[in-house]
Amino acid sequence: MSDDQLLSRITVDPKVMVGKAVIKGTRLTVEYILGLLAHGATVAEILEEYTGLAPEDIQACFLFASKSLQDTSFMPLAV
Repeated sequence: MSDDQLLSRITVDPKVMVGKAVIKGTRLTVEYILGLLAHGATVAEILEEYTGLAPEDIQACFLFASKSLQDTSFMPLAV
């Protein structure tokens, strides 16, 4: 699946979840899904809990986060 196809699974609408990026057709934010994974949930567990999701939705969350960070600069703090 191409980047554009994956990213089309993510939507941003100011009327849904205060404009946070969500998986299209849901109220599940990219932030929430990545948080679940960061805290040890597996993709299989997430897909089992949220039966309307597909593995590509999880991939889309990773890609969205990756693309979002591409244009971000991190500056070390002076100590």
